[in-house]
Amino acid sequence: MARYEALFILDIAGKDDALKAALDRVQEEIKTAGGKVESVQKMDFKSFARPVRDHAGGFYVNVVFQSPAAALEKLRGRFKLDEQIFRVQLTRAEEIIPRGKERHGKPE
Repeated sequence: MARYEALFILDIAGKDDALKAALDRVQEEIKTAGGKVESVQKMDFKSFARPVRDHAGGFYVNVVFQSPAAALEKLRGRFKLDEQIFRVQLTRAEEIIPRGKERHGKPE
């Protein structure tokens, strides 16, 4: 399994309990696709530089997870169907290299 990072912009303005429900759905989708969530970092509501499709901003959340590469397209499709996910950007995350496992500044 590869390691990925997903930056979510959630459309949950004015709905405090909606954040937990949206994050629970995101984590469940990752687990259903055969992945494992490593960390969830809740950021804050940020305003956009200019409105996008009548949205002035969104709540940002960063999720680091492991998943089979074949499951990414399925996850993208599932995230598009969720009305509270305004945007999501999936990128490959760097592997964590434990201290002492490097040689000359490069991983072994």
